[in-house]
Amino acid sequence: MQSSELLIRLGVANYPAGELVSLNPSDGAELGRVRMATRAEYDATIDRASETFTRWRILPAPRRGEIVRQIGNELREHKSDLGALVTLEMGKIRAEGEGEVQEMIDIADFAVGLSRQLYGNTMHSERPGHRMYEQWHPLGVVGVISAFNFPVAVWAWNAMLAAVCGDTVVWKPSPKTPLCALAVQVICDRVLSRHGFGGVFSVIIGANEVVGEAMLADPRVSLVSFTGSSAVGRHAAEVVGKRLGRTILELGGNNGLIVMDDANLDLALRAIVFGAVGTAGQRCTSTRRVFLQKGIAGQVIESLKTAYGQVRIGNPMEPETLMGPLVSPQAVEAMLRGLDRVRAEGGEVLYGGNAIGGCFAEPTLVRAHPKMSILREEIFAPILYLIEFERLEEALHWHNNVPQGLSSAMFTTNMISAETFLSHRGSDCGIANINIGTSGAEIGGAFGGEKDTGGGREAGSDSWKAYMRRQTNTINWSLDLPLAQGIEFAL
Repeated sequence: MQSSELLIRLGVANYPAGELVSLNPSDGAELGRVRMATRAEYDATIDRASETFTRWRILPAPRRGEIVRQIGNELREHKSDLGALVTLEMGKIRAEGEGEVQEMIDIADFAVGLSRQLYGNTMHSERPGHRMYEQWHPLGVVGVISAFNFPVAVWAWNAMLAAVCGDTVVWKPSPKTPLCALAVQVICDRVLSRHGFGGVFSVIIGANEVVGEAMLADPRVSLVSFTGSSAVGRHAAEVVGKRLGRTILELGGNNGLIVMDDANLDLALRAIVFGAVGTAGQRCTSTRRVFLQKGIAGQVIESLKTAYGQVRIGNPMEPETLMGPLVSPQAVEAMLRGLDRVRAEGGEVLYGGNAIGGCFAEPTLVRAHPKMSILREEIFAPILYLIEFERLEEALHWHNNVPQGLSSAMFTTNMISAETFLSHRGSDCGIANINIGTSGAEIGGAFGGEKDTGGGREAGSDSWKAYMRRQTNTINWSLDLPLAQGIEFAL
């Protein structure tokens, strides 16, 4: 597939070229050049989003939902091309690229139903002749700062919900994947312009110090949804919090998976390999630590070594490829530096551990011990630590003894073990699964994690509340004016 033809079909080829170069991590070829926004252009974009908000918020929510439904249909029409662009620009295999676009379609469908379910509660008042209830109102302009590893889906989690809630959205995508963002903007503009709401979604590509910092500090931006590292997330929280703005933080993941000796090992093996190798280990939910009960540890380790030897590495556009490149040569270098530390701390590389040219590297298995300090850090690469344990209690302690708390999993056929893992004594993560891996969350459940992962929640369940403001209302339909708490105040 010619990238130039793909960009023409997606309507991206007409954007003005500039200094930001988008590269294909598979072969280093230039995909396109994008002009970076100035501070003045950022301000103009926010002003336009603010103006559009005053009109968009008064459109009834079901009508906003209908427009989102049409956007979902437009995404269906371009699923193959947009998925291919995700693969070309980010490097994940073609199935994962199209799967990411399907995630956008799914969240659009979810948001359409949500547009008729923005419920508030009704409460009984202690005062006679009074009615109390609460309702939810649109929040304002929402800023989305997304990462390279999910260049379109994470934006959609935020944007589709924010749109039906009545907000407008300004998106700063990763500078590693600008063409994906521009293609999405073209698709959305095609629908929104038909309805006279061209400023509901906006994309602005710019340097962190120009656009990113401005968005964090901007009081016109009511909510900033940030996806990235824990270190940068702390900075975002400080800047936005200083102005008493709101944040949704989806930060680092260092996800653990426990395999009990009664587990279905075939299920566990498949889940581990996909969780660790999928997207070349560059998912926030990638499996990074596997705890193996000693009765099955040797068998699982040998099976993993065999499975890793069968992982086909190469051009992610080819259907037989199971693992594409890392996003950049710098990512490969960071992986190799991490493995140097692994060896220095006593870890044993059982498989892989080598760069194989360009942005490609071998998926790596490491026999680790729980006191290795590097286990507490997230290396965004296909490195999997294997740790043996005897008792569930020690596995849970080691599992939770990291700063991050995003996704977790256990494989077992024992109900007591499963319920322990899901209880307050078990996983301290925002996501905890039984007989399912750490990676591949559905949009129906709230997505996010605890501790250094930031505490944010996106996508399903009641995550919509983050994009709205709550208002409590009391109506006095009597002819008296009683006060709450029985207070008497007579003039």
